[in-house]
Amino acid sequence: MIGEKITYRMADGIRVPGTWRHAFIRNGDYFLTDLFIYADGLVNCWGLVTLEEFEEKLRSGWVATELPDGARASSHELAAWKFSEPRMWHTPEQLLGEVRDTIDQLNGRPDSTGRCLAAVDAFLADRTEAKRAAARDAYLAIPETSRRYALGDMDNKDWPLRALVAGPGGRLDGRPDEPVTQEAYDRAVAYFEDRATWAAGRASRVPADGPEKAVAPAIHLYQSYPHRPSDNPGTDALRNDYPAPVEADGVTYPSVAHAYWALSTADAQARAAIAAADRAAVARGLAAEVPRRDGWEQARTAVLTALLRAKFARHPALAEVLLSTGDATLVYDDADSAYWGDRSGRGRNWTGRLLELVRSELHAARAGIDHRI
Repeated sequence: MIGEKITYRMADGIRVPGTWRHAFIRNGDYFLTDLFIYADGLVNCWGLVTLEEFEEKLRSGWVATELPDGARASSHELAAWKFSEPRMWHTPEQLLGEVRDTIDQLNGRPDSTGRCLAAVDAFLADRTEAKRAAARDAYLAIPETSRRYALGDMDNKDWPLRALVAGPGGRLDGRPDEPVTQEAYDRAVAYFEDRATWAAGRASRVPADGPEKAVAPAIHLYQSYPHRPSDNPGTDALRNDYPAPVEADGVTYPSVAHAYWALSTADAQARAAIAAADRAAVARGLAAEVPRRDGWEQARTAVLTALLRAKFARHPALAEVLLSTGDATLVYDDADSAYWGDRSGRGRNWTGRLLELVRSELHAARAGIDHRI
C-alpha cells in the first residue's frame, strides 16, 4: 500500500510518482534500506531496474527475503546487528506481487485486490460455477500477505471472501480450513450484499459544503519576466512581478513584488529606490542589500496577502483572470524562494496558496457572501 509514503523522480523533465518500502539488500552482508517503486515500472534497489530485472534480483537474493541465523546486517550510519532466529514475512513471489500491485496503484489501475473484488461482483451478479472459479483464481492471485486486507475490514478480515469463492463444501488450495458450511457461505453472501448496499450509499453521498478536491486541472504559473502590461496576459497576470501598480503606505509601486520588497525594509532610502526600480528583479536586488524589518519573517505572509487583495481590487481585468482559474490548484514558480514557490514539489508554494485564498474571496464577493465575519 502506498499510504503517505509519496515520492517521485525526474525523468526527461517529467515527474514520475513513486513510493517506498523497507527491504534488505544482500551485498556481502545485509543492509536495511528503502526500495523505491515508481509508476513507470522501474524499481530502485540500489540501482534502477525494470520489473523483470527486479524479479531476477529477488531470485538471486540481492533483494533478500530470507535471512540466515547469525546474519550480519546494518543500516548505513545508524546501527549494525546480528540476527538470531530471524523470521521473514515474504517469499520472492509475494514481494514481487506486492510491488506489481503498488505499480498498479500508482497508475490508478485496479490492483490484484481490485481485480478480485470485480470478479466477486461478477459472480454475485451471475452465480455460476465458472464465475465462482474466476473469483477464486482472482483471490489466489492476491499476494498472500495482502489477502487479509482485501476487504478493508479488520474485524472480519478476508473470511467472507474465502467462504464465498470456496463455496459450500469447498476449501481453498493450500489452506487447512474446514470445508465451508452452507451456513458460513450464506453469511458470506449476506455480508457482500450488505457491503454493496453500504458502498452504493457511500458513493452517493456528497460533502455538505461541496467537493473535497479541485475539479479543474492544476495550473502552473511559470517564472516570467514581464516588462509591460499586456492586453492578453493570460496567467502571467497572476505573477507578483506582473506590472500592475498597487498602493501601500501611501506609495504607488509598479507591481506587487516592488511593494513587497519595499515593505520588507525600514530603510526609507532603499524603499524609494525600490519604488523607482524598472523591474521586479532589480527591486529584489536592492532590498537584499539592506536588512529586513524586525519580525518580517512572521509578518511576510500577511503582507503579501494584503498586497494581492489590493492588486485584484485595483485591476478588475486581472481579477477576472484569477477567477477564470476556477478551483484549480495554483502552482507558483519562484526560483529564489522555496517558501513562496513550489520548487518541483519541494517548496511550500505559499504564493499559489494565497492566490487561491484571494480567488475564493473574489468568488464570495461575486456571490454576495460576506466572508469578513
